[in-house]
Amino acid sequence: MNAARRRQIFERLRAANPAPTTELRYETPFQLLIAVILSAQATDVSVNKATERLFEVAPTPEKMLELGEEGLKRYIRHIGLYNGKAANIIRTCRILLEKHGGEVPRDRKALEALPGVGRKTANVVLNTAFGEPTIAVDTHIFRVANRTRLAPGKTPRQVEERLLKVVPPEFRKDAHHWLILHGRYVCTARKPRCGECVIADLCEWPEKERYIGEAAGAAVGA
Repeated sequence: MNAARRRQIFERLRAANPAPTTELRYETPFQLLIAVILSAQATDVSVNKATERLFEVAPTPEKMLELGEEGLKRYIRHIGLYNGKAANIIRTCRILLEKHGGEVPRDRKALEALPGVGRKTANVVLNTAFGEPTIAVDTHIFRVANRTRLAPGKTPRQVEERLLKVVPPEFRKDAHHWLILHGRYVCTARKPRCGECVIADLCEWPEKERYIGEAAGAAVGA
């Protein structure tokens, strides 16, 4: 895919959604960090349901630590892998208080040193909480980047590095949100909605015509 086509893709995504953001609900960088840790192998909807109650009683590292691991589990037990996540969150809160004055560090190395925080989580926090032009490659972004040929790669890290090279600087800060939302609601895994896609003509996926045809046929039938 050439640079002109990539630019057109992001111009259209921006026109459709000028101010994209995460669907996780939070008020502070700490709350975002906790929500992202909880979101691993879980939906944003399920995380939001849990954190709505959790953040009322434990909105800070201090309050979360007071809640304790067993207390925390009561709020997140409906989220997958909640036992491990509870342990990591309590350990993370302790480190934030002991090493960072209770604040979430704006530093990749320090973030990735926190229990339960990998590169993807660090990228989300850096981008969404602090406005850094990072791109966290989850399954949605990995699929969109490879399917459209925007930034193909065999691993999430390869796709991330490729995106950081080819996404024009003016779009880099919001690219993460545009791509994840596009993958979540349009360029879905099993039945992509190519007939409704704003970048369908720019996409280089060979199978898109079949899905565009199916959508057109369904519209005629209706």
